[in-house]
Amino acid sequence: MFAGKVSRLVSIALLAATLAGCNAADRISNIGKAPDLAPIGTERPSVVMPMPQPEQVVYQPNSLWRSGSRAFFRDQRAARVGDILTVLIDITDSAKVDNTTKRSRSNAENAGVDNLFGYESYLGKVFPGAVDNTSLADLESTSSSAGAGSVDRKEQVELTIAAVVTDVLPNGNMVIAGRQQVRVNYEVRDLLVTGIVRPEDISSINTIQHSQIAEARISYGGEGQISDVQQPRYGQQLFDIVMPF
Repeated sequence: MFAGKVSRLVSIALLAATLAGCNAADRISNIGKAPDLAPIGTERPSVVMPMPQPEQVVYQPNSLWRSGSRAFFRDQRAARVGDILTVLIDITDSAKVDNTTKRSRSNAENAGVDNLFGYESYLGKVFPGAVDNTSLADLESTSSSAGAGSVDRKEQVELTIAAVVTDVLPNGNMVIAGRQQVRVNYEVRDLLVTGIVRPEDISSINTIQHSQIAEARISYGGEGQISDVQQPRYGQQLFDIVMPF
């Protein structure tokens, strides 16, 4: 059993080393080269959720108002696939948690036999050394544990990104997706926003707050020389995974 565990551990280590080697080879091939920007794509994020029945549009003859229009003049807000709206991201988050746990336990057991049908005299032949019938077993155990943990997190993100309407759901809500990449020297910053918005939440200047986006997915990260230095080496990551202590 021990040999099987060692074999599996070695296999995992070799696989991790192989993957790390591939990553190292890619990084070596990109030495002196700025990170590439992703091409502009046309992928539409899929949405799977219960949808109401499509509403039938009723046209009013001899009317100065367009059907479904929210104003007399043409509405400049995003409403169709391909339209663009601005997403305002203003995240200010903080959390503070303190936990302290203490536990202690002490046990003591003492057992003896004064008389055992006269056979107590034979205990000396079974057990080595002198046997005290009144104290055959004396057990004692003590355990204690103490733990303390704290979380103090503060996050603040202020960003603005233009997103494209990729789909219009049957109830009129719109699926949006926006991606922004900025490269400064050898560092790329990547901002990604996707989600579902209501037409009523879009302001008159065609903007929407991130808190009004349902199923929002906001990702802000990057890659480059500085990001690589901030990450632990793959050998250290592998060591942290395989070590049980």
